[in-house]
Amino acid sequence: MSTENLPDNSQLSVLADEIRHFRKKNHFSLEMLADASGVSRSMISKIERCETIPSTVILSKLAEALGVTFSQLMAPAVEREIVHIPAARQPVLRDDESGFLRRCISPVLPGRGIDWVLNTLPPDAETGNFVAHRRGVEEYIYVLRGRIRVTIGDQHVTLNQGDSLYFQADADHSFLNLGKTQCEYFLVIDTSKVR
Repeated sequence: MSTENLPDNSQLSVLADEIRHFRKKNHFSLEMLADASGVSRSMISKIERCETIPSTVILSKLAEALGVTFSQLMAPAVEREIVHIPAARQPVLRDDESGFLRRCISPVLPGRGIDWVLNTLPPDAETGNFVAHRRGVEEYIYVLRGRIRVTIGDQHVTLNQGDSLYFQADADHSFLNLGKTQCEYFLVIDTSKVR
């Protein structure tokens, strides 16, 4: 995975700082976070030292174990109620293996439990498996362009352009582009009920 729009690797540094911050806030050692997330201690250590860029699947595991949203790991919290985030400053992660792009478009505001992401999935590519969230976490999807199959636990739902989907995200889930062109979809993760 690589960062875009961030030539100075500042996003990688923010990510490392935020993971360390939330790990310490939860009173987790590296070993405790590794046990809670299923991500190896050495991988977490490398992320915190800015030596590697984690995949979106690894970040989702860490976010879930730390009890935060994906966006909270990508940017330090701000205190304003009006937040303008120019496109050039929106964190964009690319999974080099699949080409999966994840653009965080929601601001990180204390006490809010909404993570709004624009995802772009290349033709025939899949996201990999996202681990189940805590009970009460909900996800909403809207397909801007293309066609995807969403797998939630052992259920499959096919979405076409303009379709939307809601599901309780306390089961493993993944996304597969069924088309021959890239698929773009909005994903909103709502953790407000578990705060």
